[in-house]
Amino acid sequence: MAQTITKGIKTLLAEANEMVETMSVETAKAAVEDDHFVFIDLRDIREIKASGTLPGAVSCPRGMLGFWIDPDSPYHKPMFNQDKTYVFYCASAWRSALAAKVAIEMGLTPVLHLAGGFTAWNKAGGEIVKRDS
Repeated sequence: MAQTITKGIKTLLAEANEMVETMSVETAKAAVEDDHFVFIDLRDIREIKASGTLPGAVSCPRGMLGFWIDPDSPYHKPMFNQDKTYVFYCASAWRSALAAKVAIEMGLTPVLHLAGGFTAWNKAGGEIVKRDS
């Protein structure tokens, strides 16, 4: 029997984008140098190895995000327990919108996501750092 999907990805993205504020690439270029911001790269490690990442960004697999945010989780990461602004990004701002929505729903604030994602950052000539691991 075929599945009946009652809420598609377009609806999920629209809901997330209603809730999550975006940060423009131009604003992000200044913010990446500011230690009041934590940039979270949600892309797969293979994407990061192939194309690089924003300077100072932290890699967080999207599937682990909730576990890393929750201080009661055995997988909690202290980087998510700081008085800073969290800026999520992925390749094109789809995964980051969904992840940022979850982070906000968990109580993490303030949370933004990068408009256009890594693709827009790269196209605008933003600095890229290559990573081997």
